[in-house]
Amino acid sequence: MNVNYLLRCRKFLKCIQNTAIRNSSASVKSISAYHETYSKIKAQQAPTTYDFKPLYLDAQATTSLDPRVLDAMLPYFVSNYGNPHSRTHAYGWESEAAVEKARKQVADLIGADPKDIVFTSGATESNNIAVKGVAHFYAERKKHIITTQIEHKCVLDSCRVLETEGFDVTYLPVQQNGVLNMETFEAAIRPDTGLVSVMAINNEIGVAQPVKDIGALCRKKKIFFHTDAAQAVGKIPVNVDDMNIDLMSISGHKIYGPKGVGALYVRRRPRVRVQPIQSGGGQERGMRSGTVPTPLVVGFGAACEVSGKEMEVNSYYY
Repeated sequence: MNVNYLLRCRKFLKCIQNTAIRNSSASVKSISAYHETYSKIKAQQAPTTYDFKPLYLDAQATTSLDPRVLDAMLPYFVSNYGNPHSRTHAYGWESEAAVEKARKQVADLIGADPKDIVFTSGATESNNIAVKGVAHFYAERKKHIITTQIEHKCVLDSCRVLETEGFDVTYLPVQQNGVLNMETFEAAIRPDTGLVSVMAINNEIGVAQPVKDIGALCRKKKIFFHTDAAQAVGKIPVNVDDMNIDLMSISGHKIYGPKGVGALYVRRRPRVRVQPIQSGGGQERGMRSGTVPTPLVVGFGAACEVSGKEMEVNSYYY
């Protein structure tokens, strides 16, 4: 490799490092200003035949779209564009069949019945529907909710909203290793506890909670158990029956699928009742009204299928 090119790369990286040090000492610096600085530094470098680009190491935030997923999606953007809820013509039937195939692909990945899968816009909406929906439906008898202090913001914010509505929420601390202590959890359970929401794998620190044990205790106490599994599904084996999960949130873009689509697993036997948080045509078992976006759902299903097939290999090598 050309020595001059290596020297220019080293100089470029040194400039970025010095700029970052100066920026860290500033009290306030907007993101747009940082990008402007980065662009100026890069523009000053001598042109090369190589396109230098930082490595992407933020896969817990989002992943790229798998080419196989894109291939599955494209026909439903261009030619198979029927509304999956149209029951009077072939275009609608074709899209409906594609949606139901994707529903089965998602269900197969988590060991669920396809009828238990509710498509949403992502894990944030799934978490909102699960936490608020269960709390509102059983509000007359169950006014207590248990969660942890390290949940995703959408879960914590949903709980805070419920507190303003008269619900009592217990925010459990975790141990130094980030794991919830089961004795502390069991001690927090009350006769009016209606829902427990604990994340399967944390999106920031990566700690895995004892989901199976939490689910078993909830089942024993007849309490509904919800878990945000956006960082777990497609990366480690997940089985909703084996783990005693009643509701589970999943995201498409965490497993090389498209952004803007996810799912909520809602157990039907024993049945979990959820009060919808938006009104409309009653799609998705009445829990999430609105036209299902066929291309995104098809991509989500394809991503689940690919993840299921390659999970063991990915876990072994990565």
